[in-house]
Order: sequence, then C-alpha cells, then structure tokens
Amino acid sequence: AHGRPYHALNPGTFYWAHATFFMLTVQVAERFGGGLTEAQRHTLYDEHVRWYALYGLSMKPVPGSWEEFQRYWDRMCADVLEDNRPTRDVLNMRRIARPPLLRWLPPPLWALARVPLVRTTLWITVGLYPQTVRDRLGLRWTPHDERLLRLLGRSVHHAWRYVPERHRFHPRARAGWDRERGRPASAPVETPARNLPPEGRRGLP
Repeated sequence: AHGRPYHALNPGTFYWAHATFFMLTVQVAERFGGGLTEAQRHTLYDEHVRWYALYGLSMKPVPGSWEEFQRYWDRMCADVLEDNRPTRDVLNMRRIARPPLLRWLPPPLWALARVPLVRTTLWITVGLYPQTVRDRLGLRWTPHDERLLRLLGRSVHHAWRYVPERHRFHPRARAGWDRERGRPASAPVETPARNLPPEGRRGLP
C-alpha cells in the first residue's frame, strides 16, 4: 500500500501465506466439520509446522506452539495487514473463469450461473474473516449473517455424513490412499492437464 519493496520468499512473508492455508483448514473444520477439540487443534498445528518445514525456509517466523500462533494470528490481523489493491483483488471474483468440470457449459449460461455463485462465495469468505479484518476492510457482517452461516455449517456437517467415504476426498488424495493400500490408483501423482493454466500461459511466474 505504501510502495515498500518485499520479496515473496522472505521468511516472514512466506510463512504468513502458509499460516492462512492452515487457518483456513481450522476454520472449515470449525464451521463446517462439527468443530475441533483443543487436542485436535494442537495436532493440526504440529502437522502444519512439519508441512512448512518441507519448504526448506527459515523456521524463525514459525510460532512455537498453537497458543503462540493464536497470538501471532491476532496481531497480524489487527496490526499488520493492510487494505490495498491485492487485498481487494482477492475479493473481486466477477470474472472468475469456468472451472474445468464445467467446460461443457456455454459461456452465456456460465455468466448467469456465476452471479449467485460469486455472491455466495464472497459471503462465506467474509464470514470466515476475523472481525478485525472485516472492520479494516469495511465489510458488513450482521448477527443475521452469522446465524445463517452457522446454519449452513451445521447443514453441511450433517449432510457430509451421508457422502460415501471415498468421495469425501479429492481424486488425487483418494489415489494416494489407494497406492498406499496396494490398490490401483485412479489419478496420477502429477496435476491433471485439466487443472493446469491454458497452454499459452503455462510456465509463467
């Protein structure tokens, strides 16, 4: 926001991106998965530290415990994050492209379907933000919104129990389980071509 240079591989910057992945996992489990016990939160935190260590970057910015991470997260949200163009770009989904599984859908129909999809996705996104972030960005979130999100979360949690276990996982994750169990894997280790950028944009930074 103030023209300060930074490097994406700066350990503090890189870890913050990783921390958001971790907190999204926690938020989804809390909101849509029936909640987490304190022991499960500690386990998830320890697993996220091991995941981060695989990048080979400095571990200096990584909090030493789940409790320390919560203080780190609150401080980042309240005192460090800024309202700038990249932040707003995250919320701009008006031109989101058709997902690979809907390539059969004609563009005019996708343009119509995209409107409620984007509106709902943005609403859930705002609902998962900490209140400090919503306040900083001037995003409205009412008690009625909170009740609706809680109702949606409970509905998803109860419906999820009726989904066959194999279909609860991404195809590549499911294939990984199959490989470990000695069963034929149905998906490659590599990203399928359908999930790659258009051919003319592959290999770009």
